[in-house]
Amino acid sequence: MERPAPLWDRLEAPAVFAEALDAEMNRHGDSAWALHRAIAAKEAVVDLTTIRAWRRGTKVPATPASFRVISLIEQRYCLPEGWLRSRLDPSRVVSGHRPRGVSAAERQRLAWHLPDDFGTRSLSEQDQIVAWVQSSILSGGTAFHRYHAEVSKHRFSIRFEGSVGSVPLRSGKKLSARSEFAPPSRLAQEMANLLRFKTQTLTDIGFQRSGVWNAETASQKIEHLGLMFGALAMPAESVSKGFGLPREKLTFALLVSPAVWDWYVQWREARRGFYTGWEAEMLLLAAALARSGTGWLRQNPRLASELEPVDGLITEDEIRKIVADWDAACERLNRHVLARAREIQRVARVHRDPFEPLLPILEAPRPVAEYLKITEEILRRMPNAERYPKLAAESVRSFLMLRFGLHLGLRQKNLRQLLFRAKGDPATSERELERIKAGELRWSERDNGWEVFIPCAAFKNANSAYFSRRPFRLVLPDLGDLYRWIDDYIANRPLLLAGAADPGVFFVKTVKRTSHDAAYSQQGFYEAWRLTIQRYGIYNPWTGRGAIPGLLPHGPHSVRDVLATHILKQTGSYEQASYAIQDTPATVAAHYGRFLPQDKAALAAQILNQVWENN
Repeated sequence: MERPAPLWDRLEAPAVFAEALDAEMNRHGDSAWALHRAIAAKEAVVDLTTIRAWRRGTKVPATPASFRVISLIEQRYCLPEGWLRSRLDPSRVVSGHRPRGVSAAERQRLAWHLPDDFGTRSLSEQDQIVAWVQSSILSGGTAFHRYHAEVSKHRFSIRFEGSVGSVPLRSGKKLSARSEFAPPSRLAQEMANLLRFKTQTLTDIGFQRSGVWNAETASQKIEHLGLMFGALAMPAESVSKGFGLPREKLTFALLVSPAVWDWYVQWREARRGFYTGWEAEMLLLAAALARSGTGWLRQNPRLASELEPVDGLITEDEIRKIVADWDAACERLNRHVLARAREIQRVARVHRDPFEPLLPILEAPRPVAEYLKITEEILRRMPNAERYPKLAAESVRSFLMLRFGLHLGLRQKNLRQLLFRAKGDPATSERELERIKAGELRWSERDNGWEVFIPCAAFKNANSAYFSRRPFRLVLPDLGDLYRWIDDYIANRPLLLAGAADPGVFFVKTVKRTSHDAAYSQQGFYEAWRLTIQRYGIYNPWTGRGAIPGLLPHGPHSVRDVLATHILKQTGSYEQASYAIQDTPATVAAHYGRFLPQDKAALAAQILNQVWENN
């Protein structure tokens, strides 16, 4: 390729691709037509209008073929390799890759994680890259995630629609004819009665209960019972190998039979390969339903009239005994499931190790500093805010999600439902926040900083000794330009809302035409966090993107493990670790802190070694 001599020395190096290309073409006296002719001579395919669009900034290179053209332009102007390429938006990915055996939807998910030269590599290497991305980034990499990905292909559930009072049910999507079923009217009414019993402020006259379900607990119990009834209803010849009970025969009255619970926990064990604590928890739910005095099943003997014989589950003779003495039947069930729960707890195995995706971080001397590398990677790959304001706002949102998680240590619910008041707006009263059970981010004139205020009633462990019935309050530190990014996000938050009604929460979704609500759902917030980890957290050796080698996808709850483990490694104190996540030392020791013998020995050695250092 003939290389035109520069007409003058380069005075500056514009940071934006279009400006840099225009400057180099002017410096070499090149027109779009002359540049196009020179590139065509090298058998590279590019339209003259495309070069002009690149120069104006109305288009940018985004395919492997266009990147080859950029490389030829760099050679023509004697520029270092990648000089022009480095000025493209780092958040954009190469389009046009066609990995074999992959659907169009899967290609879209893979695009971010494939190297730019994917198409020029051998087929065997392409297959190796795709396999690594699918196992290490997209599916999760752990044995549990592989199991979950497989069983999710054959889902089953009775999905209860609607709501009872102010308690939202988990449903919200269309039912899948293959995997999820609407409940028959009798079963739906029984579920509604159970929910009213466990969620309303006052019980119906004549009923007693022990404990109340909040919205999250109610949704969880609904989902778990839906899975149980779904397993009973799935055909025995299906992939899921359910019991095959006709849906019209489903009723909560069946739950009084110990054989039903035995079938279900054994079915789950056969499906997974071993028992877990999940089965024990379900049996404890059965015990609570049948408990003397306060159990919902125990206080509804009229359910006995709904029972019908079912081969392999309940006989005509057993039904007569149950109808004759409902209280005795519930007592038998209570004793049976408590004994079964103890047996399962003895052999239960951990299938989902919450620490496994985080091991590269938890094994670091300073886990929080390691996790912060992900936020730094987000900033490094931040799109140009002037050209891509919405993409930039999404990146800032991802950055703040992780930063807020590290500063606050909140559970997902509290972080997701955090309300927002702009500077100068009056703060919501504590009484109102307590009523709606949500916290708020607001500007504190007294502290000249952003304050997070959450009433203790909003927390899952509201009765914990940590709170002593007092609210949580923390002024966020202005470290690492945190306040600058908060202000930036607030200014660009309307771009994400796109004219939709403002739900009042700080973190909002990118509203699309199909969106019904700008607020994140529980699953939506989890997926947003997980996507951030997939794009910026997991180091990809094929692209060089990502912050931490060996990291695996995870959700917002994992940041609590990071905080607790960091403080344990620094102080050895379970009590101080519990302060970071609003919990108790016992809970940290049981569920959050990964404090191994070598960590304890290293902490003790730091103190003992001072004897020699001071002598």
